[in-house]
Amino acid sequence: MEENLANRSRAELETALQDSSRTLQATLAAQLRSFDDHFQHLLNDSERALQDTFPSAFGELYTQNAKAFRDLYTELRLYYRGANLHLEDALAEFWARLLERLFRQLHPQLLLPDDYLDCLGKQAEPLRPFGDAPRELRLRATRAFVATRSFVQGLGVAGDVVRKVAQVPLGPECSRAVMKLLYCAPCLGVPGARPCPDYCRNVLKGCLANQADLDAEWRNLLDSMVLITDKFWGPAGAENVIGSVHLWLAEAINALQDNRDTLTAKVIQGCGNPKVNPHSPGSEEKRPRGKLALQEKPPAGVLEKLVSEAKAQLRDAQDFWISLPGTLCSEKMAMSASSDDRCWNGMAKGRYLPEVMGDGLANQINNPEVEVDITKPDMTIRQQIMQLKIMTNRLRSAYNGEDADFQDASDDGSSSSGSGDGCPEDICGRRVNKKSSSSRTTLTHALPGLSEREGQKTSATGCPQPCMALLVLLLTLLLSAARPRWR
Repeated sequence: MEENLANRSRAELETALQDSSRTLQATLAAQLRSFDDHFQHLLNDSERALQDTFPSAFGELYTQNAKAFRDLYTELRLYYRGANLHLEDALAEFWARLLERLFRQLHPQLLLPDDYLDCLGKQAEPLRPFGDAPRELRLRATRAFVATRSFVQGLGVAGDVVRKVAQVPLGPECSRAVMKLLYCAPCLGVPGARPCPDYCRNVLKGCLANQADLDAEWRNLLDSMVLITDKFWGPAGAENVIGSVHLWLAEAINALQDNRDTLTAKVIQGCGNPKVNPHSPGSEEKRPRGKLALQEKPPAGVLEKLVSEAKAQLRDAQDFWISLPGTLCSEKMAMSASSDDRCWNGMAKGRYLPEVMGDGLANQINNPEVEVDITKPDMTIRQQIMQLKIMTNRLRSAYNGEDADFQDASDDGSSSSGSGDGCPEDICGRRVNKKSSSSRTTLTHALPGLSEREGQKTSATGCPQPCMALLVLLLTLLLSAARPRWR
């Protein structure tokens, strides 16, 4: 009978814990979907505006290079959704490719071999063919995208931690203590007595001691998430920048057309006179030098409302872990309204005299109701504490405009088995298209919903580790075969 009641008590408490956790998970998941939808909507609107206005304004300068612009938006989406690519390198690569293609289009009468274009690329930084647009976009986009993706990742990590901790099983000492709390009174002939409030709190503080140790890092994470929302506002804020990428691109092409003659003269001065293309139609084609003047759309107030709601909900959730014992006692354990002579104190109907323990594992050394071994912390919960620390460090770096993914790649790899990083298990470890080894690494911290296609983009230039191992093995065999044999 006691064993059955102990199992029943454990199941009831685990169900109550999961119910409380499920409410918080739903709140965090709803926030994640709302922010993710908004940021994706901003970027989609920017790309749609580009596709609607650039063909008529720039003609072939855009239509013959439409793929380069599509690729840029793909890169931005991949970065936002968790691909561990270096955004500054991706932008620099885009501008370099675009300059080569546009310079060729603007001078169809000239032969421009690859070595000449290499020289053009080396001259680009001092010549600034696109004006200030590349620099401004790099500075603003890096800060905007790192802020938005770290915030949304933080929501994913928080929800993942709550889900995993809710699944941690309760120990046998806890089961017996809860059984005594809930079922011993009826067995002893005191059916009407409800558990004394302090008695119930001591039992659940002992049962949930490891969960309470999440409190410090949990608060740090939520504080950092509230703080990073400051980076969503203003001229360099995320909302303004993400929705205005096409404006910087238009400004860049306008600048290139305005500076065309000066740029050509300086390139010839630095790289020499290129040969005339004998297959050219003759005189240089006169293209209309269309200019595109677009105005920024004022924010519609959607993000402001989302942030206001999120801040309130995150602040409400700050004491979730240390308030769990009191919450469960009040809502799930049929606790007595007051501590008096009529409540159940674990022995009889009467006042509960022991003091209430503090929060966390270390404070349970003298818990009178649950025997807790404070030298053996739960390893699953310790792993989640580490995930909270990693995500908090990423948010703090993002607040300063820095991308911390490369800094804690080793930390993430060593603790990925503990999860809690908001990255679906079927996605972590996939590689994205690699144009250069410095700009892309494995996908980490992917946002929920990253598509199969986005997660699996690969290239022959991005040789995975097994591929490298095979090359080394083949090279060793070849060298061994070529080595002279001495008798």
